Amino acid sequence: MAMNGSGAADRPADWERVPNHVLYRRIRHDVARLVADRPDAAVLPVPACPEWTVRDLVDHLADVCTVATRRLTTGEFVRPGRVPTPGAPALPRLLDSWAERGERLDELVAASTDRLSDVLVMDAFTHELDLRHALGSPPPAGHPAYPGMLDFVANAVLAQVSTLGLPPLEIVTPGARWTNQGERPAVTLAAADRHDLYRTLTGRRTHEQIAALSWSRDPGAWLPAFSWGPFTPPATPVEEPTHGRKHGRTAHGGQVDTGQEGASRDR
Repeated sequence: MAMNGSGAADRPADWERVPNHVLYRRIRHDVARLVADRPDAAVLPVPACPEWTVRDLVDHLADVCTVATRRLTTGEFVRPGRVPTPGAPALPRLLDSWAERGERLDELVAASTDRLSDVLVMDAFTHELDLRHALGSPPPAGHPAYPGMLDFVANAVLAQVSTLGLPPLEIVTPGARWTNQGERPAVTLAAADRHDLYRTLTGRRTHEQIAALSWSRDPGAWLPAFSWGPFTPPATPVEEPTHGRKHGRTAHGGQVDTGQEGASRDR
């Protein structure tokens, strides 16, 4: 079991959790605006999602919206369809459909305590960041989704640490700290940039890139924990960290065996 051990007094002014329905609406509007600024966007590849175009990414987001609405109205859960979808509508129609259905989902999420809403926002925010990278748009500094979604994905990685029987891990970033509850950390990952940390925890960094972050000791034993849920680190880089890195070396100066050969991942 994982916990967030950060005290409120230590948090930056923008480290406040925003309700999920507000975040989902913000992400939906941001995606629409980003795409509207690029008429050629539909056919552009999305490096973080191999074989996807921007149109495929939006198709996935619209499909997840439908799945989440069904879950919150009927209790039924079906997995989102595979992407790319043969015969899917053009990008403008997908955006219009997502916008229309998303307004209803905003209301459902606001009235729900279902953990699905965390998954919904995490998926949408992760793909907004994928889209930004595909379009060459900079990461959104101070985005209100970072506090809540970092909490969600950091705890998911810590849960994987426990599942794999690994020694306790501590994850630290300005404003927050997560550890395996009740246990003294055996290793600490300290990330100064919340965007890089989020991308690290959501399968957008290779094992080598993860190992090159600021660790208190050789992190090789903990790298398998970064594969969880739908995420597995890519075998080759899909994007570079916001901040510089030292290839193949941790902060303690040791060479790391990343065990990355042959790795693959889901989206």
